[in-house]
Amino acid sequence: MATTQIDSEALIRRPAARPLYTWGAVAALLVVFAGFARTFYLNGYLANFPLTGLQILHGSIMTLWFMLFLVQVRLVASGRTAVHRRIGIFGAIVASLVLIVGTTTAIMGAKAGHSPPGAPPALVFLVVPLGDMVVFAGLAGAAIWMRRRPEYHKRLMLLATLGILTAAIARIPIDALQHAGLPAFFAVTDVIVIACATFDALRHRRLHPAFAWGVGFIVLSQVGRFLLAGTPQWMAFAKWVTG
Repeated sequence: MATTQIDSEALIRRPAARPLYTWGAVAALLVVFAGFARTFYLNGYLANFPLTGLQILHGSIMTLWFMLFLVQVRLVASGRTAVHRRIGIFGAIVASLVLIVGTTTAIMGAKAGHSPPGAPPALVFLVVPLGDMVVFAGLAGAAIWMRRRPEYHKRLMLLATLGILTAAIARIPIDALQHAGLPAFFAVTDVIVIACATFDALRHRRLHPAFAWGVGFIVLSQVGRFLLAGTPQWMAFAKWVTG
């Protein structure tokens, strides 16, 4: 996405390299829609949940990110890398807005006492969306930094997009998933990112360092959030940041 090539060698790349990023982008959009259909996309027809201006802005920016990622992937897949690079400048701006508005929305939601069904209390759960923003900032930032190394860039950008699906997964109205709670929300995210890394590793007969480090970063962030959530240190920080 941002000022980059998800795959600069589109014209010489083997066709089998394309489906991973396209299907990853499509899967992300489907998960986001499934999670937020009731309270955002089809809110007026289903939940009729009152949305604040900040929530509408957040939902719109997040939707734009996932749609833009798919557009960028398809531009590269069709060989239009020059257009991809021009749009990438806009992508960097959207990535910044994802981080800024996402962090603000998480804090304001916790302040209002909101958390998904089956999730811990709001101040405890705040560690999850803020952790997602740390993951996104780290992976997307690394992808932009390595934009001239497309083999790293495209993998990191895919992981940055898939690694923030936990919020949507937590809201998918499947009873078994909701009863399982936060460990299941993380587990589904992990299944998606590990599946992508596995597909890529099987195709190339090696695990690319971007996937190794990126997936490890996502999983370790989840473990860190479990260890941190509810501790006196976290609760003090959560109360301070929402105060």
